[in-house]
Amino acid sequence: MRVGIVAAPRPLEDGTSVAARLREIGCLTEELDFSGLWITDSIGRAAASLDPLALLGAVAAVTSKIELGTCVLQIPLRHPVELAHRVMSLDVLSEGRLRLGIGAGSTEADFLAVQADYGRRFKTLRENLEVMKQSWRGDAVFGPTVIPWPGHEQGPPLFLGAWASPRWIEYAATQCQGWMGSGIYSTIDEVADGVSKFRAADSGGGGGRIILANVFTDLRPDAVPHPLVAKAKMNLVCDPGEARERLARIAESGVDDVLLFSPFDDPAQLEQLRKLVPGS
Repeated sequence: MRVGIVAAPRPLEDGTSVAARLREIGCLTEELDFSGLWITDSIGRAAASLDPLALLGAVAAVTSKIELGTCVLQIPLRHPVELAHRVMSLDVLSEGRLRLGIGAGSTEADFLAVQADYGRRFKTLRENLEVMKQSWRGDAVFGPTVIPWPGHEQGPPLFLGAWASPRWIEYAATQCQGWMGSGIYSTIDEVADGVSKFRAADSGGGGGRIILANVFTDLRPDAVPHPLVAKAKMNLVCDPGEARERLARIAESGVDDVLLFSPFDDPAQLEQLRKLVPGS
């Protein structure tokens, strides 16, 4: 099981710039041999936020090996052709390291902020993904063709972020490169069940990848947990010994990757986390 890091940039009380901290976390993620750095997506909630694709562009400039991903990018919030163009730009700048975790979105405030239709989000996700794929191929969609960058006509690998719904897991297995489960809203047993459903739907041997995203992590004894930790079905907000055991149970569920949501204000914790990875 590979282990990646999730970052959710926010203003820091010590005055450190977000740019400097993001570069630091990106470099540490690569130096410590984690599989990649992933960024969350929000826009209309009660906290300052930044565009995940722009943030990953900054990380791309100071790394060369790790994957760069979104978990998850809310497709219905953006115009699909413009989004496809920005995604392709980042994939080119990162030299093919972009991994696009995608979803319909689950927070109505994000939709209200941009006047998007929350009730129609699942249908919009399917429609917009098809438009994005057409755009990457160089097909004319709404007017003039947006010429694709050579070598990037297929777009980056897509991982559908969805709960363990058989319909969406089948879609992830047949229409995307993998399924992205939730470490917040799923139990270990539900993830294991989703793994079984995905493997069955991927029976053609497509080699799809299963990623468990957003497992909140904080090894500090005086940690102030993220507000969502109280709702999370699984987390690594505990002492290192217990965190190692929980991580081993996640590995037993059959996922290919786990993405640890690490505190943005404590990058030094990444070295501790690396020691917990099975096989380290």
